[in-house]
Amino acid sequence: MSGATLARVGGSHDRAAARPRLSNGMASVAAALWLASLAVGFGVLWRYKSTPGGQGRPPVQWPAQSAIFRNPNGATLLMFVHPRCPCTHASISELARLLARVPTRLQTHVVVAEPAGVPVGWTDTELVQRAHAIPGVDVVRDEAGREAARFHAIVSGLAVLYDASGRRLFSGGITASRGHEGDSFGRERLLAALSGKPADRDESPVFGCALSSGPAAAANRGT
Repeated sequence: MSGATLARVGGSHDRAAARPRLSNGMASVAAALWLASLAVGFGVLWRYKSTPGGQGRPPVQWPAQSAIFRNPNGATLLMFVHPRCPCTHASISELARLLARVPTRLQTHVVVAEPAGVPVGWTDTELVQRAHAIPGVDVVRDEAGREAARFHAIVSGLAVLYDASGRRLFSGGITASRGHEGDSFGRERLLAALSGKPADRDESPVFGCALSSGPAAAANRGT
């Protein structure tokens, strides 16, 4: 076999050996890109879940214009909810757990947002059914967001506690992040206010959807 033939054979062998190395390198790059995109996705999701809504403070005194019953002989607790907010399921779960630990004299209302122009039955959701199922809870439909405006409620999951004289004791969320059940500063602060114990603060962040969101926004959330 001539030298030229040996060179051609050797060159073909080298190219064949290089192909697996090239394929392995491309696979490694693809895997690294996939892991990087996965990390970015989890980061975006975590930021969303841990970013509270832009909720202000409800009035210090119970609004005189409110049509919601306030207990003159004990505390009154309000929770404002958007009926199609997936994050608020955790708030309803925490509300049920909290009420199982507090005195029965507490008057509790779940105020369900009903934006203007929504079709009949728009508030008939699993979330609202779960609120109805909590013993002792009165579920109130808030047509056109009138009560939310009176109490300066902006974010679904907001809990507000008033004493017998109508003075605000606590306002905020009772979950640690969006859709997260379990211990939270908000729940502990609310329990402290209900038991008359001191707390480090009388407010907490609220994690939920905007109460004013109508059908289009709910559709964008896939609910």
